[in-house]
Amino acid sequence: MNRELTYQSFVGAQIASVFEPLAALRIAVFRSFPYLYEGRVDYEMDYLKTYEESPKALLFGVFDNGRMVGATTALPLADEAEEVQAPFVAAGYRLEDVFYFGESILLPEYRSLGIGHRFFDEREKHVRSFGRFKYMCFCAVQRPADHPDRTSDYQPLDVFWKKRGYKPIQELITTFSWPDIGETESTAKSMLFWLKEL
Repeated sequence: MNRELTYQSFVGAQIASVFEPLAALRIAVFRSFPYLYEGRVDYEMDYLKTYEESPKALLFGVFDNGRMVGATTALPLADEAEEVQAPFVAAGYRLEDVFYFGESILLPEYRSLGIGHRFFDEREKHVRSFGRFKYMCFCAVQRPADHPDRTSDYQPLDVFWKKRGYKPIQELITTFSWPDIGETESTAKSMLFWLKEL
């Protein structure tokens, strides 16, 4: 494979310029376990507006010969949806102190190249550039270990996240809803937050 990887950052309103490839990438990657997401382009385009409307939001993209093959996002928690904010409010955090990391998505053939670390490096650098945030966080879907759609080669990322300095915070749990593969109705999924102090 003749790879020619390039990297590019987009901030705030600039993110709208890559909505279409980002939506397609999210749908492709999140189809796999543990998300099992039956994606729709119209939903994706609406969801991504949150990033466009946040001046401090970041999208860091990976491109192979001009095609987006990976991306990661981040924005202040104060600019996120209520279901993302709610557990922090309930636990007594100030929304203004927290930066939220959205997706980190990468096509399978580009994994194990160190790009996952690059995603965290770029997001953390972005957060530190503001000099006022106290925490960085992301959330991960909780699926049972014996889930029937869990593949034999699935590797949880808990060890990787812990090495990056993030800790699962059991009181920070919310629910997101989406349709699983083959379903038309959305169902609630438990999402656990991982947190790192700056």
